[in-house]
Amino acid sequence: MLDIKFLRTNPDVVKENIKKKFQDEKLPLVDKVIELDAEYRTAKGRGDELRALRNSVSKEIGGLMAQGKRDEAEAAKQKVKDMADELAVLQVKEAELEEEIRKIMLVIPNIIDESVPIGKDDSENVEIERYGEPITPDFEVPYHVDIMENLNGIDLDAARKTSGNGFYYLCGDIARLHSAILSYARDFMIDRGFTYYIPPFMIRSDVVTGVMSFSEMENMMYKIEGEDLYLIGTSEHSMIGKFIDSFTPEEELPKTLTSYSPCFRKEVGAHGIEERGVYRIHQFEKQEMIVVCKPEDSMKWYDKLWQNSVDFFRSLDIPVRTLECCSGDLADLKVKSCDVEAWSPRQQKYFEVGSCSNLGDAQARRLGIRVKSKDGNYFAHTLNNTVVAPPRMLIAFLENNLNADGSINIPKPLQMYMGGKTKIEK
Repeated sequence: MLDIKFLRTNPDVVKENIKKKFQDEKLPLVDKVIELDAEYRTAKGRGDELRALRNSVSKEIGGLMAQGKRDEAEAAKQKVKDMADELAVLQVKEAELEEEIRKIMLVIPNIIDESVPIGKDDSENVEIERYGEPITPDFEVPYHVDIMENLNGIDLDAARKTSGNGFYYLCGDIARLHSAILSYARDFMIDRGFTYYIPPFMIRSDVVTGVMSFSEMENMMYKIEGEDLYLIGTSEHSMIGKFIDSFTPEEELPKTLTSYSPCFRKEVGAHGIEERGVYRIHQFEKQEMIVVCKPEDSMKWYDKLWQNSVDFFRSLDIPVRTLECCSGDLADLKVKSCDVEAWSPRQQKYFEVGSCSNLGDAQARRLGIRVKSKDGNYFAHTLNNTVVAPPRMLIAFLENNLNADGSINIPKPLQMYMGGKTKIEK
């Protein structure tokens, strides 16, 4: 959410940013907010004036009574009552205007960084760099579900009976591999100085609207019927929510956290749920990284975060590339974002396995995440990035470690989590 003062003094900048995000339907909202803000400040100014006047007149009443000026005292009392009545009306108007302004401000997108490429959608994202040499084996690489079924590691049919499409049973060594990847990711981030968390898997609506845009919320979140609770789509939601209405001493920054959670997503939209596969599903697990820092440090941390993901995948010898998200592909709260994509030998192309985002102070403004400084308080910057989401990462792992006989090589970093195994065989 933007600072109302910034929008008030820089309406053309806000409008130009909306155009860069190809959301021209939101342009009238800028003028609407300015109009409502002017009404609000007028009402508030009149309210402040009445409060001061009421206090002044109230003090006079006692003196008038003491002097025996009963008629004048009664007139003053009526004046105070009239002012109180007007104040009551103004207070309602202030609250209504404040709420209407907030609703619109939540929809107006954050100002994107100058370095973000301009484009309408993800087809115009820009490749930044490749890491590792993509390898194509001299044998046919089966579909990832076929690889897992050959190793007795997945049961989609049973999951469809219990839960429908978008769910799965992992079993045996494939299930163990899934857990091994998460355990390795946890320790990988701890070794890089991040504090490990297991957060709540449900959050309240005020946290949901604080961490994401309305369109994301509608397409992603599952609501718990009869309660003010939502299942998280990523642990970033509850981890950023941890700091709601807080004042963190400046000397305690940055906060560098890594969190494990299951994730639940509707996956409503153009892509939909896969009927056979684990790339786009309703339920998965993930290791995340979150940073809360000073504004001047956020771009430095942004570069560190995506580099952590690259280093993680390269430690398992999986080729990856980074892709800069263009303006039209950025969610409204994001200042800058990039995807990490892994190489798929079967498809002969890269596919997304993680996303790194700098949200500036957007989440902090919505949730009241402040930094306490000797020079005054200010809003923190928040960032998040995927370390690894195993169902999707499993696809890259299995394809890049597959042997011609259908067995899977286990890289050295994972062997200790797999009981010393060096290979998964049928």
